[in-house]
Amino acid sequence: MADRRSHRPLRRALAVGCLLAAAALPAGPPVTSSTDSTGPTIVRVLQMNLCNSGRAGCFTGRAVHRAAEVISAEAPDLVTLNEICRDDVTTLEGVFATVHTGRRVVSAFQAAGDRPSGDDTRCRNGQPYGVGLLTRVRTTDTPPAVYRGIHPTQDLADPEERAWLCVDVDGVLLACTTHLANTGDGVALTQCRHLLDTILPTVRRRTGHAPVLLGGDLNLRDGGDPDVRSCTPPGHQRIDDGARQHIVATTDIGLCCRRSVAMGGATDHPGLLATLRIVGSRPGRPPT
Repeated sequence: MADRRSHRPLRRALAVGCLLAAAALPAGPPVTSSTDSTGPTIVRVLQMNLCNSGRAGCFTGRAVHRAAEVISAEAPDLVTLNEICRDDVTTLEGVFATVHTGRRVVSAFQAAGDRPSGDDTRCRNGQPYGVGLLTRVRTTDTPPAVYRGIHPTQDLADPEERAWLCVDVDGVLLACTTHLANTGDGVALTQCRHLLDTILPTVRRRTGHAPVLLGGDLNLRDGGDPDVRSCTPPGHQRIDDGARQHIVATTDIGLCCRRSVAMGGATDHPGLLATLRIVGSRPGRPPT
């Protein structure tokens, strides 16, 4: 525990100071985007909140199994995950790899912080709890860069410190996820604004201005008070599941075809599926 706490100031510095930390993704089975080297990149995105901490009232113990069924049936190219335990990412990465046989599949996970202990927030099974991402990449020579951090503004009445996570996908897309505060709408709005106005533009500059996609449970609604539209900056577009889950993208991405995916009561949120169309790639780094 002492060693984990000693890294806490560093993690806070990453979120508040330079706002990012690049780290190699764990080696995993291979991954790619559904495109050729000359045409547009088509990416099907699936956002899911699995409520799998084991501590919340929406926990059923069936969410990961249902998520595996949905991934197998829908074959998304990118999956953003909220309210998961660390090993859930490993389990779903295996399913994702089976769907994308012959591709290089990668995953990333970022734990939420726990203010009282200075450690990670934990699921009931003792594993770190947070957000995750699954994707497939073309490049095999170097691992994708991962950027992660803890939001600098938190609800001080809630011990859980909310996190964000991004992966640079072949220089074609900066794919991100987050799960914002649910105990105070004002906090969620502040987190949303800072993420979209400061953190992601900073990461985007570091990646060479790749298009940005954010999938997550923002705990804000279209038409709510506060309204999620008030944290969507110019140059961005957004779709939602009719409630608190959203997919936000920069306008250099074609974003269409929103569809809710039933989760059979395994969690308290539907899956949110959308299609991205990305033309071109980061300057100096064409698709391979």
